[in-house]
Amino acid sequence: MKNAFMRNILLIFLLSSVLFACSSSKIPTSDNIYGSAWELEYLSGPRIAFDALFKDRKPEIIFDKSEKRVQGTDGCNGYSATFTLKNNQISFGAAGPTTKMYCGEGEQFFLNTIKKIDTYKIDNEGKLHLMTDDVTMMRFKKKM
Repeated sequence: MKNAFMRNILLIFLLSSVLFACSSSKIPTSDNIYGSAWELEYLSGPRIAFDALFKDRKPEIIFDKSEKRVQGTDGCNGYSATFTLKNNQISFGAAGPTTKMYCGEGEQFFLNTIKKIDTYKIDNEGKLHLMTDDVTMMRFKKKM
């Protein structure tokens, strides 16, 4: 009877260990971020509706692994900057020269927000979250 009890305790401990290991959060591999364009679908902060900020075109970014650059659009003008990526930490350099077309306030919200980003994650739905102190500031979906 005592051996059966000890065996059951050991079995419960082993199963708990396996379940805990399987449910632990994954550190994203940096390769998940490459190979596709990402389209912005959420931006934290502005009091203006997202669709009103980006009427004609939503911001897009593409990460170039070999050049260590991100490029795309900020919703209005072209966007290009260097980036640094290590584990789930990410930072963006200053945006490179762009055209000077004015398309509303969305561009400035995008540029100001991306400067504050320090971490990222890709969630179970495959969406890219650019975060500041574990708070999602920008969320992108893969562009098909």
